[in-house]
Amino acid sequence: MHVIAAPVTDHAPMFELSTVVEVFGSGRAASMGMPWYDLRICAGEPGPVHLGEWGLLDTPHGLEALEVADTVVVPPPHDERREFPPELLDGLRRAHERGARIASICTGAFILAAAGLLDGRPAITHWNSLDDLARRHPAVRVQPAVLYVDDGDVLTSAGSAAGLDLCLHLVRLDHGSRVAGTAARWSVVPPHRDGGQAQYVPMPVAESSSFGPWLDWARDRLDRPVEIKEWAHAVGASPRTFARRFRDATGETPLQWLAMERVRRAQDLLEGTDLPVETVAARCGFVTAAGLRKHFGRRVGTTPQQYRRTFRSEHDDRLAG
Repeated sequence: MHVIAAPVTDHAPMFELSTVVEVFGSGRAASMGMPWYDLRICAGEPGPVHLGEWGLLDTPHGLEALEVADTVVVPPPHDERREFPPELLDGLRRAHERGARIASICTGAFILAAAGLLDGRPAITHWNSLDDLARRHPAVRVQPAVLYVDDGDVLTSAGSAAGLDLCLHLVRLDHGSRVAGTAARWSVVPPHRDGGQAQYVPMPVAESSSFGPWLDWARDRLDRPVEIKEWAHAVGASPRTFARRFRDATGETPLQWLAMERVRRAQDLLEGTDLPVETVAARCGFVTAAGLRKHFGRRVGTTPQQYRRTFRSEHDDRLAG
């Protein structure tokens, strides 16, 4: 079973830690209907370790959990300017050296940076701490406008809600988009959010929630051409107003969002069916298989065929295990 360790430092905020428990906790196993993760919340420094101002962390796990973890997810500290425990930093370095995947949520990136794990790498943190991260750790290639950064064996996320995006992304890497979508539905969140940090979105959440039908209209038509004029007319807006409100709400143009939705539909079909790539392309609204390969490579970083082989082999390995 895939072991995930989450080292908690003193007075760490509870919300970000709860996103780790929400996605990877044992309570999710029954709803997934498959072997899930072995999550070990551990004390990241000598105790007692406080959880915000609300209580103490009572866990049998210490930093030894990092020695057996397949993935380490580091929640944010109470104060990113503090000196972090040397034992925690050493444990993170050793875990990375032996091949563990390391991820951080929000300002947890400062802990990874202090351990030297972000040197020369792209990384993200909460928008309010970006300048501080760049100033204190100039070797880090700070990315200002994304929800999370996947640099292979080291991943970082932006603000609090983006930690949930990153956790679902890890599930997608481990189990595929279909399982990640199921996990997202249980958490009542979208499987994937596009655009930059949520704090940059100018439309209030209450107002943007009415935007769902606009997206559903297009999702129902992914297998056919979608004209922006037709889309705008369907939702009762002029093309110019539609394009402006769409970008305000999603951080993308309608065509950018549409292309990503088609790629996600292709991922689902590649994982769950044996349809030829040409048929997958047609069902996702791409005119040709070449068009699918172009957009798929740009957004997923591999070819449709390689993506299918990767997730099929992982699926077979899980069944065998």
